[in-house]
Amino acid sequence: MIFRVAASALIVGAASAQDWPQWRGPGRDGTTTAAMPAEWPESLRQVWKVQVGEGHSSPVVSGERVFQFARQGDNEVVLAFDLAAGRQIWKAEYAAPYRASIAARAHGKGPKSTPVIAGSRLYTLGISGILSAYEIQSGKLAWRKTFEKQFGSTSPDYGTAASPVADGKFLIAYAGGDSGGALTAFDLESGGVKWAWSGDGPGYGSPVLADIDGKRHVIVESEKQIISVSAAGGALLWSMPFKTPFAQNAVTALVVNGLVILAGLDQPTFGLRVRWKGKWDLEKVWETKEAGMYMSSPVPAGSLVYGFSNRNKGQLFGLDPASGKVVWRGPARQGENAALVVAGDTLLALTDQASLQVFRVGGDGLQPLRNYKVSDSETWAHPAVTGRGILVKDKETLALWSPR
Repeated sequence: MIFRVAASALIVGAASAQDWPQWRGPGRDGTTTAAMPAEWPESLRQVWKVQVGEGHSSPVVSGERVFQFARQGDNEVVLAFDLAAGRQIWKAEYAAPYRASIAARAHGKGPKSTPVIAGSRLYTLGISGILSAYEIQSGKLAWRKTFEKQFGSTSPDYGTAASPVADGKFLIAYAGGDSGGALTAFDLESGGVKWAWSGDGPGYGSPVLADIDGKRHVIVESEKQIISVSAAGGALLWSMPFKTPFAQNAVTALVVNGLVILAGLDQPTFGLRVRWKGKWDLEKVWETKEAGMYMSSPVPAGSLVYGFSNRNKGQLFGLDPASGKVVWRGPARQGENAALVVAGDTLLALTDQASLQVFRVGGDGLQPLRNYKVSDSETWAHPAVTGRGILVKDKETLALWSPR
């Protein structure tokens, strides 16, 4: 059975197969229509590599330009490069002194939130909660928002990680920190606030949009809950308590046929059925303790949903989204995290240990094809897959790898 994934974002302006305009790709679900080779070579070709700065923010692509958000010293920077050659086109920067909490010092001070491209602008959310809008052609600042007067803390303990999303004329971002926050819609053009829901502080997962029973939902893991608010006006549609150790709610939801698939540290993976029955009705139709997820988010491929479990020291798995039954497992000890991308019948998994694994998607699991080493440092940022190849951000650099 091939299932339907709910529309997760409407990016202003049409996106081509070349584009990777936001967190987890064009549909915000880890899938792309970019063509993959029929046969993968023994080694990938590094087309170019550039120094960009520290951070776990993912590259984004529009047309023939790639944009990277990073930290250089005490500044957060946005860099625009020519996609074909890696030539820098422009650089924008601003002062953003930041001191990581003791628990998060190993993560570094770099931004974790991935920008979003909407129309002619690029929007970034820094590690300390600074929200900015740039013209993608010139790098000129269009507007900026800071939230220190609104919230006692402008970022959660491990730094801001939730990536903003664009929907129609709105930019939706989760502002604030552990002492309170607000999921907020800003006008894309002016930055003016259109609505805000302030019932909980932000988690580390990113909001997605889904059309369920005639209503457009914004679904996200907050600090202590899973919530859905109306994309049109910000009213709370539904919520359920959801807590993980040290408030590390970090998974981005996948919505399949009205089923919200989520997980968290020391929590089972589960499927939540959302229906309108005069009020929003929530039914947890299945859960499985056989496969959990901590920071990695699931993807749809063929008839299954694939994820990366933090159990068994890191392990890929595939489950049936109708029943929650785990039907396939990969080898254990693959690392702490893996970012997953699906293109047709190909699944790519980039682990934090800089291993890019390539699989063929089958009816009952994944067939391993290749395993490439793509960096000498750790790779926590999500890769961007385009028609020109695979963009990989490591600790300090950005590289384009080609299988052709």
